[in-house]
Amino acid sequence: MKRYILFVLTFAIVSYSFAQTGNITQPELIPLPVYKANVGKVIFLADTIDLKRLKQADLLRTYEARSQNNLYIRLFIANSLTNYQHQLNPSLIVDDLNKGNFQFTFYVDGRQIYQENLNKGANLPATKNTKITISVPLISNRNEDSWGRGLWYRFIARGGDDALNTGSHLLKIEVRPYISIPDLKTGEVIASGELQFVVPPADAKAVQIQTIKVNSGWPVSGEPFDHQKIMELNGLIVQNKLKDITSIVVIKNGKLLIEEYFNGSARDSLHDPRSVGKTFASAMMGIAIHDGFIKSESQTLKDFYDLKKFNNYSASKEGVTLKSLLTMSSIFDGDDNDNDSPGNEENMYPTPDWAKFTLDLRVDSTKTGGKQWNYFTAGAMLLGDIINKTAPGGLEKYADEKLFKPLGITKYQWSYSPQHVPSTAGGLQMRSLDYARFGQLYKNNGTWNGKQIIPASWVKQSFTKYLSLPKDVVGEGYYGYLFWNKTYTVNNQPYETFYCSGNGGNKIFVFTDVPLVVIVTATAYNKPYAHPQVDKIMQQYILPAVLK
Repeated sequence: MKRYILFVLTFAIVSYSFAQTGNITQPELIPLPVYKANVGKVIFLADTIDLKRLKQADLLRTYEARSQNNLYIRLFIANSLTNYQHQLNPSLIVDDLNKGNFQFTFYVDGRQIYQENLNKGANLPATKNTKITISVPLISNRNEDSWGRGLWYRFIARGGDDALNTGSHLLKIEVRPYISIPDLKTGEVIASGELQFVVPPADAKAVQIQTIKVNSGWPVSGEPFDHQKIMELNGLIVQNKLKDITSIVVIKNGKLLIEEYFNGSARDSLHDPRSVGKTFASAMMGIAIHDGFIKSESQTLKDFYDLKKFNNYSASKEGVTLKSLLTMSSIFDGDDNDNDSPGNEENMYPTPDWAKFTLDLRVDSTKTGGKQWNYFTAGAMLLGDIINKTAPGGLEKYADEKLFKPLGITKYQWSYSPQHVPSTAGGLQMRSLDYARFGQLYKNNGTWNGKQIIPASWVKQSFTKYLSLPKDVVGEGYYGYLFWNKTYTVNNQPYETFYCSGNGGNKIFVFTDVPLVVIVTATAYNKPYAHPQVDKIMQQYILPAVLK
């Protein structure tokens, strides 16, 4: 009798695990009431909760979109993802099935807003093969690294932000399996869930345009602009729909038109705009050439370094020009957009000598100097090292005397290399109003208070479209001397700008055909929304408001 009972139990377990349309992998068993009550559902939670402690009372019916509130989802599915995929094509092996993933579809108030087939790497094969419940954050103030947050950001950027406007909305999520081999094929819904998503109105006082206080160091503009547009923009920032913005400054016709601070920032705050600091290397190079400490940007590395003392010597290294470093088109094997690149900046920072790291890099035989653009932080850093070697007193003293003091900039902070050379890789911290001085200097063709600080010819060269930017990396645009270039279109009117850009969504915009300089500082470091949201700010709010 005992053997018979054991046989029945074994048969039941095997039947549960494998009899579901002929499973190809064995899913986990979860004999919990909360699982059984929610199979086939996407549930919403205010926090990450261990499955064994999860109760029905923890499930959210309503979520209020405030900066302190987190939002998690947990999928409860009847079988593992791999087994659902197996039903779509029983001839595929597990490895091929793992090249697919979940498809997510987002609806707001009954209207489909966004659909995405998750990248195959969003879940580990072990998760796909066995798990029947998966928990991920969608909104989290803990800075968690999760595919769920990236999915949510993309939904927000591609229509979710506009659909989830102030008020109460029905948010619905549907989950399906998909396979990508031999062709894309999607299955039926395996989990879905709904949530009342409430976006509270922004505090009326917080959205008001901030009064420009005295002693800004700028003449204050009396020109009209669309106050309602700027108040709408402030509301989105206060509601955290535009995230991590710390300041917006607008200079029009050389006068301070708008000065706004957010998220604890103020006029005297020093901002860390990361790679915005690279462009200061370009400015100092122009000054050093004018002063005769460097002959021209056509000079090559052999004029400044004994290259044979460094690893991977090649005669072609001796022909690397300063111009190729200014335009990020040198032949070094370095590309910050490629995690596997030997010259990726993340490989440089831990080393004891950044200049040596750069000069030790091998040459990429597929590159032709000056022809191919690759974002290369180490090259921008090397420009600062060269100026430090050639300018009297070094880069820090030279920049203070030749650039910052003439502009009236006294409060700033460099970051440094291990050799205590000011780092032109990025991280030069200043006040927003002082970044505006730098931008206006270029708008003035290099002059400030009637004095030529940067040669006008250098400004012209800096604002030249030397190379097209790769669309798959940064979208439309061109690259100058450590300046980016793009054109915004507002009301069918093009507005071209050269701009400095840094991680987190930091920008100094200098517009070429209208008298406008715009500063945006932010702390959205390494966030997928960092740069797209600044484009939205410019396209939909700043430019329409101030160029009426």
